[in-house]
Amino acid sequence: MLSTISDSAIRAQAASTLNGKAQRWGWTAFFGPALIAAVAYIDPGNFATNIEAGSRYGYTLLWVVLVANLMAMLIQTLSARLGLATGRNLPQVIRARYPRPVVWCYWIQAEVVAIATDLAEFLGAALAFNLLFGLSLMEGALLTGAITYLALHLYRYGFRLMEIVIGAMILAVAGGFILELVLSRPQPTPLLEGLLIPGFPDSYSLYLAAGILGATVMPHVIYLHSALSQQRIQVKDDAHRLRLMRYYRLDVIIGMAIAGMINLSMLAMAAAAFHANGHLDVATISDSYKLLAPMLGQVTASHVFGAALLLAGLSSSIVGTLSGQVIMQGFMAFTIPLWLRRLVTMLPALVIIMLGVSEQKALVASQVILSFGIPFALIPLLFFTANRRIMGNLVNHKSVTVVGGIVCTLIVALNAYVLFSTFTGH
Repeated sequence: MLSTISDSAIRAQAASTLNGKAQRWGWTAFFGPALIAAVAYIDPGNFATNIEAGSRYGYTLLWVVLVANLMAMLIQTLSARLGLATGRNLPQVIRARYPRPVVWCYWIQAEVVAIATDLAEFLGAALAFNLLFGLSLMEGALLTGAITYLALHLYRYGFRLMEIVIGAMILAVAGGFILELVLSRPQPTPLLEGLLIPGFPDSYSLYLAAGILGATVMPHVIYLHSALSQQRIQVKDDAHRLRLMRYYRLDVIIGMAIAGMINLSMLAMAAAAFHANGHLDVATISDSYKLLAPMLGQVTASHVFGAALLLAGLSSSIVGTLSGQVIMQGFMAFTIPLWLRRLVTMLPALVIIMLGVSEQKALVASQVILSFGIPFALIPLLFFTANRRIMGNLVNHKSVTVVGGIVCTLIVALNAYVLFSTFTGH
């Protein structure tokens, strides 16, 4: 019976597990994993996509962001469910159930995708330092590496502190874009129509929608979310497990809602500030930063945008490094020091900057590489969570499996479309 385990008892155990001592965090003891995961949904790659969509088509594609956010809620819930049910993260389950050569291939592609993901996040933070303080991209990149390396040292004081720091960064980004939205004064009626009425003005809007939807679910954060929930709280029995899953689901809803609000605000701000004023071709982060102050009449608008980009880049870079550790430990059963992983993931960004490659082209290329890794994470996740022998009483309901299958198929198809369009120019 579920009633045999009280909410207060679960909260007390959660606080004890998180702190290593009997200190009560109350309801907040369950919040954190989804906020860490939410970072992936507001990284610099999302900045470019949302801004271009808003400047080119106004509020028309707001519904795409809403649908993408609902998909994210489902996928991240499945990831948390897998970790709680099995006591293992997704890479560990793959290692336990797939042949060794397949696991090696999985690990290699996951590492490539993790590095490509970190590249975008790293370049975004470096670009923010360039825009805000006039540092060169190389100086910004080195400073980003130093800051994220210092932040990763918080891990030795417990992951709860890391969750609080990253959660504070996300809330600051959310506050920044709410302010941007207020300053841009969006039109309520077109905004609601764009949010609730699906439509595609032309073929390129479909491409942008595919970019928003297809790049929503990032493989590295699926791996990480399952790790964050796998042994967060010791499970006593099936009833305990079901009740914990209820809290994890609420955590996902809140975390993904915050990320969705940021993305919706970002696109609506671009629609109100750029599209409404005739700037229909704003496709880069740099252009957005330079145009916001003239369009909104306040220098603050550009500075807030730059600060949000900086926080998003730094927090997502931290999460990317942690995800890399989960990937290596899960697939190969060994890890390397965080400082070494930080150095390895920095190198591609530093090389690109030294070669003078456009940061926009590098961001696009990283998203293309990322697209290749999405099916490798989504498909096993869906199959594992639908298997009663693996999941026990947390196995998906058939309806969830069907909806999950539709979502996975759609995301994989959209990523295939993005890849095809990128390589063929159509």
